[in-house]
Amino acid sequence: MNFSRLLIPTLKEEPAEAEVVSHKLMLRAGCIRKLAAGIYSYLPAGLRVIQKVERIIREEMNRAGAQEVLLPAVQPAELWKESGRWDFYGPELLRFKDRHARDCCLGPTHEEVITDLVRREVQSYRQLPLNLYQIQTKFRDEIRPRFGLMRGREFIMKDAYSFDADEAGAEESYRAMRDAYVRIFERCGLEFVAVEADSGTIGGSFSHEFMVLAESGEDAIAACRSCGYGANTEKAEAAAGHDVFPTGTEGALELVATPEKRSIEEVTAFLGVTPKAVAKTLVFDTDKGLVAVCVRGDHEANPAKVKNLVGANAVELASEAAVAQATGAPVGFAGPVGLTIPVYLDRGLEGVGGLVVGANQADAHYRNAVADRDFTVAGWADLRVIREGDPCPRCGVPVVVKRGIEVGHIFKLGTKYSEALQATYLDDQGREQMIVMGCYGIGVGRTAAAAIEQNHDADGIVWPVPLAPWEVVLLPLQVKDEATRTATEGLRAAIEARGVEVLVDDRDERPGVKFKDADLLGVPLRITIGAKGLAAGVAEIKERATRAEHRIPLGEAAEWASRWVVERRTR
Repeated sequence: MNFSRLLIPTLKEEPAEAEVVSHKLMLRAGCIRKLAAGIYSYLPAGLRVIQKVERIIREEMNRAGAQEVLLPAVQPAELWKESGRWDFYGPELLRFKDRHARDCCLGPTHEEVITDLVRREVQSYRQLPLNLYQIQTKFRDEIRPRFGLMRGREFIMKDAYSFDADEAGAEESYRAMRDAYVRIFERCGLEFVAVEADSGTIGGSFSHEFMVLAESGEDAIAACRSCGYGANTEKAEAAAGHDVFPTGTEGALELVATPEKRSIEEVTAFLGVTPKAVAKTLVFDTDKGLVAVCVRGDHEANPAKVKNLVGANAVELASEAAVAQATGAPVGFAGPVGLTIPVYLDRGLEGVGGLVVGANQADAHYRNAVADRDFTVAGWADLRVIREGDPCPRCGVPVVVKRGIEVGHIFKLGTKYSEALQATYLDDQGREQMIVMGCYGIGVGRTAAAAIEQNHDADGIVWPVPLAPWEVVLLPLQVKDEATRTATEGLRAAIEARGVEVLVDDRDERPGVKFKDADLLGVPLRITIGAKGLAAGVAEIKERATRAEHRIPLGEAAEWASRWVVERRTR
């Protein structure tokens, strides 16, 4: 392909709208252009990357025995009402009415649609197991779309769904998909980890996230270098009883004035105690009602764990008005003593002596509060966010916390959707049984963006070879010189004949402009053809990632470059 004939509108300056590296560089390299908030057009270079991710996904999904389908983007509300998600999915679900005033939505995911298809077509155990996947555009009406393809409203996703006769079969399907995902992200040339995760709005009993490691990642991952345990910090288990110590007496409950001392820092400084001696009380608003959660003063409550504990569909910190109504005090003075809403305590408070807690009145706290003596505990559970240095819940070795970008998520759904939509089959005894399901997603554009977050430098993108829009870029420096044109075309033909993708920068531009654009686009291998090199009979080759330079005889350059690319395609 010739640069002069392609739509590659590169930019010299960083776009003001872009916040993260991948967004900046995809705009600057002419890969995408914004149409509306969270909605992007893919230009030729960007689309080639997307198609490469899709090809790898298709090959590995097919290899794992999945079958490709294509499901409608517009979905009837009736299916979502059957599953129970129409009312609680939230404003991210874009709802509208068709011309007949029937409620519809633009699909953010396809559990309902695929389950409806299977319940109509599968009747016998002989038709199971079954795994169906698609690569399709989704829409989620994010309140704050940002970071380009990392968190858009419209995005391309691969979603797969497995259907099995029993839990044993579902476990095998889950394992096969987990292995396929490992192959997919390895083939994409990414450094990643698979970690235990919360199932969120999809639901189900168990899930893993595939996280590309990058400092710009939105998610925190707790990992153990000793036993290999890893989990998103929303899911990671915080070991019970860690760092137990005496905090005070268990004498009588004592009310103390703490004028305008709201934060943990202010309260501990004023009372002369450590944050470990304070039970921080947070009020959460759930679809099951208000609940209070107490964690140690130096810990953070984990809303995902609270949601799972109370079996809620949605959880958020209560508003100031709701806190005042539930506790009788402004925010900062809530405590468990005297509360009429359920109070749950994090296990990090087990074994701790008398605690400092809010007194549920302005400018006051209690000393020496003791659980089950001074207040009723609805339950003890792991309710906090794990921290770096906490013991691994599997082996006890201190964990490390890294940043990551979620690119894939796999779920064990069990019978959540098959029960709601009555997706059943007849077993070998003629008895009706529920189909057991799994769900497996990959963000296609997000994978491309994560590759940039992990692979870039001050000059631009550094694509892994398997994802690069072109594998080799030829830079003829004197495009009007006949000898240069002849050598360039000969080299192009010889490299393409070996199955390698070539971009020729045939523009009549200064060498510096061509070098900068080649670096910005991130093409893995650059071959410069200039008058000096031709006179010496060599091609000047430079590796984008390592910046290593090679002077290769012109007659050997095609073979050398092709071998270099092929070795890195399959690594």
